[in-house]
Amino acid sequence: MSASTADTLLSLRGVHKRYPGVHALKGVDFAVRRGEVHAVVGENGAGKTTLMQILAGVHRPDDGELTFDGRTRTFATEREAQAAGVAIVFQERSLFGPLSVAENVFAGRHPSRFGVVDFPRLHADTAKLLERVGLTVDPTAAVETLSPGEQQLVEIAKALSLNARLLILDEPTAALTPAETNTLFGVVRGLKSQGVAVVYISHRLEEVFALADRVTVLKDGEGQGTFAVRDVTPQVLVRKMVGRDVEFERPADRTPGNKVVFEVTGLTDRDTAGRVRLTDVSFAVRAGEILGLGGLVGAGRTETALGIFGGRPGCGGEVRVNGKPVRIRSPQHAIAAGIGYLPEDRKDAGLFLDMGLAANVAAATLRGVVLNDAEQDRTGHRYREKLRIAARGGDEPVRALSGGNQQKVLLARWLEVNPAVLIVDEPTRGVDVGAKREVHAVLFELARKGTAVVVISSDLPELLALADRVVVLRAGRVAGELSRERMTEEAVIALSSGVAR
Repeated sequence: MSASTADTLLSLRGVHKRYPGVHALKGVDFAVRRGEVHAVVGENGAGKTTLMQILAGVHRPDDGELTFDGRTRTFATEREAQAAGVAIVFQERSLFGPLSVAENVFAGRHPSRFGVVDFPRLHADTAKLLERVGLTVDPTAAVETLSPGEQQLVEIAKALSLNARLLILDEPTAALTPAETNTLFGVVRGLKSQGVAVVYISHRLEEVFALADRVTVLKDGEGQGTFAVRDVTPQVLVRKMVGRDVEFERPADRTPGNKVVFEVTGLTDRDTAGRVRLTDVSFAVRAGEILGLGGLVGAGRTETALGIFGGRPGCGGEVRVNGKPVRIRSPQHAIAAGIGYLPEDRKDAGLFLDMGLAANVAAATLRGVVLNDAEQDRTGHRYREKLRIAARGGDEPVRALSGGNQQKVLLARWLEVNPAVLIVDEPTRGVDVGAKREVHAVLFELARKGTAVVVISSDLPELLALADRVVVLRAGRVAGELSRERMTEEAVIALSSGVAR
């Protein structure tokens, strides 16, 4: 691919962006060619999202120059960027569940006739866009009835309805199954063949090497270089991102204890319509052991965690902690019994976004006792240092922190509680490679201290790196159990898909 100026669709030169107390971008240069997939990687807080928001007109740079299609431009609003042909699909979806696919794709821009919505044209135009992204759903279907992968494709169709020539995808596979990820990859390659430039942000380096033509690395708001993917290795990118080599290794002293401290027997649950979610799910975890829960999306892993932690009060079955049966009807009961839970959706179900770091860490230890400000500050400071949480202070709202640092805040909460059992659901989703290593280290530390840890992860390499054993769920039932010696990606997939017993 020629690197001539004629090939360049968009370029930024010397871009700076400052917020109170933060210099988010420091003289960044960035260029995207026509019809290429250009990946952007970096740790949480490296400036990736800020850079994309400038490209999409969400924010304006303080200094620097933006050129699009040969013209120097200033996108004052997202609408101006869209009019020029730039569209962005954020990691957090912007769809309205009760509305139809068509109403979402053309939200605020419905075709009309004689002053009323022209529904036949709306549905026909939507059908063409859905065909373009390879999605075979009814344009009149409610978005909330679609899978996460299908909703992601609706977001892309919505962006393409703006006649986008530059499409920005921010962590597009974070909530997708492997099959949905493969479908998305096919769509991206198809858009590339049609001449659309795609900027692809991902923490998953394997996706970068499977999909991208070039990759730009950011660190602490500064560019670390742009590379042809064929000329670089994952190890080089990691060193550029974090300033050091990162190895994912199990500690040599991992010796799980023999005493069973956590038992789940006959866990059974139904949804509000009476459909079975879980059937006779049973397993046990020893002191100092990390048990992995494997399975496909929808297999019942999160439902199992919620049932144990009191998020599903009607769940049947028995839970024992240190040999004693415990009656759990709410999360407060679970915490009192020595069970902690780090949820999959940290923003909606785990964090108090407008509260400070210190208050969030203290949230699970209150039990009716209000800590004074000085105690909270001391706690927050201790964990900021211990877990290297990048925050300006203990009272900084966690909403302002990066995804990796938000995850560390949740882990700090449970480190402070020191539960007998900790269940962690997708512990490193949306977390950069450096922070992922630190999260793993925290989980190993908890296990070393004797905590029984249950890890749910759709990232099979992560699950196998962390776990001493893996229990695989399928359709709400235990499909099988794999010892450390038998744990392979192929074995987990075989049990998950029902092709092995």
